Amino acid sequence: MHPAGLAAAGTPRQRKWPSKRRIPVSQPGMADPHQLFDDTSSAQSRGYGAQRAPSGLGYPAASASPQATFLADPVSNMAMAYGSSLAAQGKELVDKNIDRFIPVTKLKYYFAVDTMYVGKKLGLLFFPYLHQDWEVQYQQDTPVAPRFDVNAPDLYIPAMAFITYVLVAGLALGTQDRFSPDLLGLQASSALAWLTLEVLAILLSLYLVTVNTDLTTIDLVAFLGYKYVGMIGGVLMGLLFGKIGYYVVLGWCCVSIFVFMIRTLRLKILAEAAAEGVPVRGARNQLRMYLTMAVAAAQPLLMYWLTFHLVR
Repeated sequence: MHPAGLAAAGTPRQRKWPSKRRIPVSQPGMADPHQLFDDTSSAQSRGYGAQRAPSGLGYPAASASPQATFLADPVSNMAMAYGSSLAAQGKELVDKNIDRFIPVTKLKYYFAVDTMYVGKKLGLLFFPYLHQDWEVQYQQDTPVAPRFDVNAPDLYIPAMAFITYVLVAGLALGTQDRFSPDLLGLQASSALAWLTLEVLAILLSLYLVTVNTDLTTIDLVAFLGYKYVGMIGGVLMGLLFGKIGYYVVLGWCCVSIFVFMIRTLRLKILAEAAAEGVPVRGARNQLRMYLTMAVAAAQPLLMYWLTFHLVR
């Protein structure tokens, strides 16, 4: 055998291991050779850090705002004071003009009610026969608030009754498959139109008869708006019990509102005639009595006219 072959056979063959190549550590500012895109976040963070550096704690340095600079200027302070005075004068002017056409301060009086007053007033509207004292109470020539006197007129009950009447009318039309927004709007607008015509007719009649009374336009709206309470009762009873329930309840409410209006307006119209020394059987006093009766008699007619078509 050949010596070289013996040597090759006798000596164990060494295994060759792959050599390890050192990957250089990327230095700051040097790109990673395995990175596909450049990392710009570090540069931005370094940029932000460079901007925050002057503050000392890593926060941006405080600087004076434009608002503070503006307020510190004495000229701007004078301008602001002048603007505030102009705004106050404008508000006062608007309040005066609004109060001239819409007496906001007087309207507050008519909404000064509470739960007890509303309950007593509703009872008075349905059962005026049980009430004895109809005089309105005064305090230093000024009528007391409605919550202290059940005889005082208010606008809370008429306003809520009108809204409820429109809703009940919509309910009645819906049960008869006749509901539509146009028809409901026509119902509400017709009720308002009749109320407006009533007020204008009464004011014209008082002017022609030359009645000196403390009965104001808002008082008339309040007294004439009480009829919506009886209209609501009649329509609801008509929905529950049919025509019989409608006529029974509406008839009771019509008589009640007639008595209520007679006893209320009598003190507002006829009492002024007595204070003026007008003879009880005089011609002018007779006209005032007829006017009171006409206003009271118109309420049941309108109550029926505005509700009879809602009950089938």
